[in-house]
Amino acid sequence: MTDFDGRTILVTGAGGGIGGATVRQLVAAGAQVIAAGRTAAPLDALADETGCRTLLFDVSSEDSVRAALDGLDVAGVVNCAGFGGEIATPMDTDIDVFDAVIATNARGALLVTKYTSRSMIRLGRGGAIVNVSSQAGLVALPGHISYGSSKAALDNITRVCALELGKYNIRVNSVNPTVVMTPMSAWYWGREDVGTPFLDAMPLHRWATEDEIAAPIVFLLGDGASMISGVSLPIDGGYTCR
Repeated sequence: MTDFDGRTILVTGAGGGIGGATVRQLVAAGAQVIAAGRTAAPLDALADETGCRTLLFDVSSEDSVRAALDGLDVAGVVNCAGFGGEIATPMDTDIDVFDAVIATNARGALLVTKYTSRSMIRLGRGGAIVNVSSQAGLVALPGHISYGSSKAALDNITRVCALELGKYNIRVNSVNPTVVMTPMSAWYWGREDVGTPFLDAMPLHRWATEDEIAAPIVFLLGDGASMISGVSLPIDGGYTCR
């Protein structure tokens, strides 16, 4: 098991399923975790369960990000805050929804990276950042014009940040999960006409679990991944190997 030896890791979107699973695995691996989000209740429940610290801010607002993170000492970051937006074609997409998805998924991750990387550089100890992207950033999925575009942008943010921050021994990677079947995703992916052909095209033929996404995130944050940077890692049951 990776041993973080008390290093402080910030996890945004910690109130969600993947974020919460990541917090639990990081705490179990010896990290001091700051669980961040916009809503107090799920973070407080996570803190009661794991002993993590909590931090409230809105990743879509630079003022909010700056106030929360400027000067905060961290050794690692997981950008897990996300917004799914809508299922729509390019012909009928709501551009306001598109803007909101970009503001959270791409712009928000960049804002968090902007302020936390400054602290890592100031501390001079290096660090690791993992962006939670999606297989929708790697391949075209029907109805995912907003979400897929935001995650493709996030993957490029990952690569450019890896290039720019490497000289400070700061590694930046992304993970690109397939669908985790939650009540939030079941309304779409649980449909017979959507989910069945999707799973038929996946070599492993099953949905991912939250823990199966969290484990590679924890690995990429740890010392075992010390030579890995600029990678977009599919966690998709082989879907994108087609």
